[in-house]
Amino acid sequence: MQTALTKSPVKIKENLDMKKILLCLFPAALVSCAQAQKTSPVEQKYATYITVDDARKHLSIIASDAFEGRETGKPGAEKAANYIAGEFKKLGLQAPNNGSYFLDVPLEENTLKVTAFTVNNQPFENGKDFLMRGMFGNTALHVTDVVFIGYGTPEELGTTDITGKVLVWINEDKPVAGTNANTSYRMSATRTKIVRELQSKHPAAIIAVNAGIADVLKRFGSSYTGSTLALKKENAVRAQQQAPVINVTTAIADQLVKASGQIFDQLKKASAEGNVPVKALKADFAISYHTETKPAKAVDVVGFLPGADPKLKDEILVFSAHYDHIGLTKSGTDKVNNGADDDGSGTTGILEIARAFSQAKKEGHGPRRSILFLGNVGEEKGLLGSEYYTDHPVFPLGRTITDLNIDMIGRTGYEYQGKADSSNYVYVIGSAMLSTTLRKVTEEVNNKYTKLDLDYKYDDPNDPNRFYYRSDHYNFAKHGVPIIFYFDGEHQDYHQPSDEVSKINFPMLVKRAQLVFYTGWNLANRDERPAVDVKTEQVQQ
Repeated sequence: MQTALTKSPVKIKENLDMKKILLCLFPAALVSCAQAQKTSPVEQKYATYITVDDARKHLSIIASDAFEGRETGKPGAEKAANYIAGEFKKLGLQAPNNGSYFLDVPLEENTLKVTAFTVNNQPFENGKDFLMRGMFGNTALHVTDVVFIGYGTPEELGTTDITGKVLVWINEDKPVAGTNANTSYRMSATRTKIVRELQSKHPAAIIAVNAGIADVLKRFGSSYTGSTLALKKENAVRAQQQAPVINVTTAIADQLVKASGQIFDQLKKASAEGNVPVKALKADFAISYHTETKPAKAVDVVGFLPGADPKLKDEILVFSAHYDHIGLTKSGTDKVNNGADDDGSGTTGILEIARAFSQAKKEGHGPRRSILFLGNVGEEKGLLGSEYYTDHPVFPLGRTITDLNIDMIGRTGYEYQGKADSSNYVYVIGSAMLSTTLRKVTEEVNNKYTKLDLDYKYDDPNDPNRFYYRSDHYNFAKHGVPIIFYFDGEHQDYHQPSDEVSKINFPMLVKRAQLVFYTGWNLANRDERPAVDVKTEQVQQ
């Protein structure tokens, strides 16, 4: 105001009283201040309700030892669900599932018992020497030869009949001249397709060999071989059991191919060069397994904030995070996998975002569209809670405009450790997979408010880490609902008892949650819902 008056001086008549001047200028100043306040983004005020102190309070409870690692189907997960529902109620969110904050997710707990696994009469143990997971009927298998199939490509397999055979398969992408082959133990889209084609030919078993499985067994073996959970609907297809995929170390593979006179790595090298045909090898292999089944109790947690615009309130924006983790471990002095980052941080994030939107509504600035806050169960068991929700939504998916999914936002991942900007980034995945709107909105609000480094490294359905398929947003995406997945990357404490609250960077968690809040504010209040105008091939898991 003062600058403007200085540039445009007003000529004052000599007989004008100075008191009248001040009386005239004072109301003008008030009007100008009111206009400045009116144009200030109201969302900035409500973003400040996402705080370090409040986030620490929530996470210190959710990731405490009392919650026993929040494993789906266990008492700790039930405690976490009750806590989240209680917070939703305090915030004034509605209970949208027929008056309940809980959506029952019908599950069965299946324990795979591998009672025997021998190669040339040498015994091996599931979770220690190999990794076999899944739900299978009673099987006892004993063969005196196995079939080495190289990389399992159609060109290698040809017309070979593999019905009832035990296959030894290189679980890597076949090298192509001029490119770096994907050698991760996690199956790429190419390998996923190969396995499905192999299973369609009805082999007895597929023994998948990858050197990386040794480290997985060392770090996670005991937690990967306990009981698994499945949605009850899967029982209907159990009779059509497919061949199990058994992940083994190269040490076991060496025993299986011993009769060739070579070790496994030599056969792999020759296969990469196209010099080894599919062939049967003498090897005494036996395996026996069965599945024990019992019902399990689990719930998704849902809280609803109705929209304020009569024309838009039937459209739903979803904020999601999974509250479950992997429970207790059998070894070591610290037996609780607290899951502070995975995904206590995301659960804390949606509680904080819910607080911000609830306060906005109380003060007359509620969102135009409705918002569903969704705490998913069973993500660690195979995205089960989000699968059940998207198959049985509380609100039709056709009215669901976007899912903003938060899974790990409280730590620094491997690739940013030691960097100067290690606390000012977030991986953004999926924002351009189905809609051109979401990435534009994300970058617009980030440039305006949070100024994080938005890292799109993993924003690729063919990325070998397959992060696009590994959290709850995927079940929305496969139904055509646009998504964004916010993620900090894996780190040393991923799926370890050391994923503790003490290691969380709370200012960073808050800033990332504020980015999600600002993005949601824009989506909930804009005139048009995000366009679904990008076709990305949905590679099934």
